[in-house]
Amino acid sequence: MRLFAAVLPAAPALHELGFAVRKLGALPGADALRWTGWDGWHLTLAFLGETDEALLDELYARLGRAARRTEPFALRLHGGGRFDGHALWAGVAGALDPLRLLAERADAAARRSGIPMDKHRRYVPHLTLARSRTPVDLRPYVAELAAFEGTSWQVEDLALVRSTLPHSGVPGERPRYETVARWPLGGAG
Repeated sequence: MRLFAAVLPAAPALHELGFAVRKLGALPGADALRWTGWDGWHLTLAFLGETDEALLDELYARLGRAARRTEPFALRLHGGGRFDGHALWAGVAGALDPLRLLAERADAAARRSGIPMDKHRRYVPHLTLARSRTPVDLRPYVAELAAFEGTSWQVEDLALVRSTLPHSGVPGERPRYETVARWPLGGAG
């Protein structure tokens, strides 16, 4: 199964962002982008990829420990950015140090569970809004998002999410996301 560890923003934060993203659809070229769905919006902490089910018990235990060792913290969605001309994203502000620490702990939990984590990159907190297979000038979208300031919410848990890629070949089909486990931060709950 294809998995990633994530922070799932609170519903009010997603609604605020959704209102801002709706406006982006009126910009020239918006129909050339593959927009992500609100129901799948998340902050990826560690992408585990295809994971052997035999490793799940160990992974669950280690992610649970990572969550218990991290106290709850506040974040807000803020502004936007881009990765080259291929991905548009909303930025994150607030308690970024605990977020980065949780990402490091999730990555370490996966590695120690036997999951190869070869593609380690510097963690850039973001929520992907749209993608393109060919380079697109995303600067107008980033400029439109610059003033976006979401309301703060409390991150209270770490989620493990299963990603099922589209397979029908239907244009516009999106990946499906299913939360398979959650662990409270700081041992709460």
